Amino acid sequence: AEGTEQPAEGTEQPAEGTEQPAEGTEQPAEKTEQSAKGQERPPEGITKVKDLTPKSNRVNVLVKVTGIGESKEIPNRFGGEPKMVAEARVGDETATILLSLWQEQIGSVKEGDVLSIENGYVSLVRGHMRFNVGKYGKMTKSDEQVPESNQDVDLSAQEHQREGFRPRYGGGGGGGFRGRGRGRF
Repeated sequence: AEGTEQPAEGTEQPAEGTEQPAEGTEQPAEKTEQSAKGQERPPEGITKVKDLTPKSNRVNVLVKVTGIGESKEIPNRFGGEPKMVAEARVGDETATILLSLWQEQIGSVKEGDVLSIENGYVSLVRGHMRFNVGKYGKMTKSDEQVPESNQDVDLSAQEHQREGFRPRYGGGGGGGFRGRGRGRF
């Protein structure tokens, strides 16, 4: 009774079936079964890096680390302990993006690793996209193969405007009659 769910599982994961040409109809189902027995199973509904936008949240990606920058200390906005952050360049065959690594994540990733990130989101740092795992996300190393990253398309290099952010012109005055009153006191 429990084993009958496998065909439905294979049909829910079109991303796995599209990674390699189907030689036979049985091949993708076997692949799914093998990856379930492996170390970590890739999340369902993998999003390609080129499809990420500044509004992307709750997305699953499978990416390869192509480089890691130096870690920096960031002061805490609320006056607490400063945090360490590093940026890793990650990507797939469609594009690359910078991944923010916080605290203990920094030492856990090295160049060449394939990462399966579940429930990640995109934020804008000074108008440039950064991918984040966040406290509700999960980042694990994967045995899956990821083709060479497309270094020509860098999503973090493109500048974006924050939605809903409108710069105030003319000093940001409010009502217009403030300070000018009725009569002299």
